[in-house]
Amino acid sequence: MTKIVRIEDMPQYVGEEVTLRGWLHHKTDKGRLQFLQIRDGTGIAQAVVFKRNVSPQAFKSARRLSQESSLIVTGVVRHDSRAPGVPGGYELDVRDLEVIQFAQDYPITPKEHGIDFLLDRRHLWIRSSRQWAILRIRAEIIKAIRDWLDDHGFLLVDTPILTPSAAEGTSTLFPTDYHGTPAYLTQSGQLYNEANIFAFGKVYCFGPTFRAEKSKTRRHLQEFWMVEPEIAFCQLDELMEIEEQFVSYIVQTVLRERANELKVLKRDLSRLEAVQPPFPRISYDEAVEMINKAAAKGETVPPNDEPVVPITWGDDFGAPHETYIAMQFDCPVFVHHYPSEAKAFYMEPEPDRPEVCRSVDLLAPEGYGEITGGSERMSDPELLIEAIRKHHLPEDAYAWYIDLRRYGSVPHSGFGLGIERMVAWLCGVDHVRETIPYPRMLNRIYP
Repeated sequence: MTKIVRIEDMPQYVGEEVTLRGWLHHKTDKGRLQFLQIRDGTGIAQAVVFKRNVSPQAFKSARRLSQESSLIVTGVVRHDSRAPGVPGGYELDVRDLEVIQFAQDYPITPKEHGIDFLLDRRHLWIRSSRQWAILRIRAEIIKAIRDWLDDHGFLLVDTPILTPSAAEGTSTLFPTDYHGTPAYLTQSGQLYNEANIFAFGKVYCFGPTFRAEKSKTRRHLQEFWMVEPEIAFCQLDELMEIEEQFVSYIVQTVLRERANELKVLKRDLSRLEAVQPPFPRISYDEAVEMINKAAAKGETVPPNDEPVVPITWGDDFGAPHETYIAMQFDCPVFVHHYPSEAKAFYMEPEPDRPEVCRSVDLLAPEGYGEITGGSERMSDPELLIEAIRKHHLPEDAYAWYIDLRRYGSVPHSGFGLGIERMVAWLCGVDHVRETIPYPRMLNRIYP
């Protein structure tokens, strides 16, 4: 019996007869020769159907094939450097062909389609080469994240999706009813992770998070996936060292394991190859000075060459500010010690300068903005209570969180990495809507 193989494994079977199972991606009709591009989820391969090499019925079926028809083909694997596909250089000399279903009037054709048309048909759009490559890279990023954390002593501890309180701010919560009690879809698993470190030392959670942000920017989704490591006995400097090792590993793993997919996307690999530790570090103060000097000189920010806008100390950075800062470096850059007023309530203030906190964002180059956000957390219960009251948060909802500081409190830190922004950066994608299988945006929840 002929062996059923995956397209990505074809280089192992040169000269052997194998069977591929998949869907027709594209076809070129040359009369007695039919060139079929077949995809099976692992790649795209050219299958050459020569009339004299197959039965009349098989050849007739090959000529009738339409885009996205499902089929099974059997033939001999040949090496040909000119053969298109992923991986390229290999094709199938077909000996038999069986059609499972002839697809009718597939709506996404090789012509250009508008983004709304494609998003309405996202369930079909993910079959395209570009979306295939992006989502396979996403899977590799997730695998690399888990591998690095698991290999460095972090324990995966799942945290709730339904929560009674906010982690990042009450204005972006999705409310729901929990049997008569107000509850919310989680913004973050961080607060629960802080409890978990006192049992396990180093932990992470990984799952969907929800932000009801009234935002239509290319960097925001209403539902996105985030990994959140948390570490006991860890201060800000050590946190940055962990982050740069972690992010570098992810990038270099994708470069090594997903070269074919990056080639499909025509990604400039030199920009990713430069992502090696240590990363540059600048303070918020230095970043503000950098931005305001650039604004005074009339410098601009790509891609639209908008002028750099000055910033007032104490304000958080907008996307153009982050882009300008990142432009000054060849690899991601840490910006640390943001104003306390611009950050979440739980971040540890500097004792001799309480107007700033021990926070840090990692900004990606090429205009992709913040890819991680983290901080050293408050470890003193009285300081935390004061911060909760200052932010007008319900103290009773955080009673358990305050407890953590009463029973064996230690300096501890953590960060969150948004999967979709990481995918966008590594793939060179303009908008995060392409980085998740079914994006949830301000005006879209279908399909």
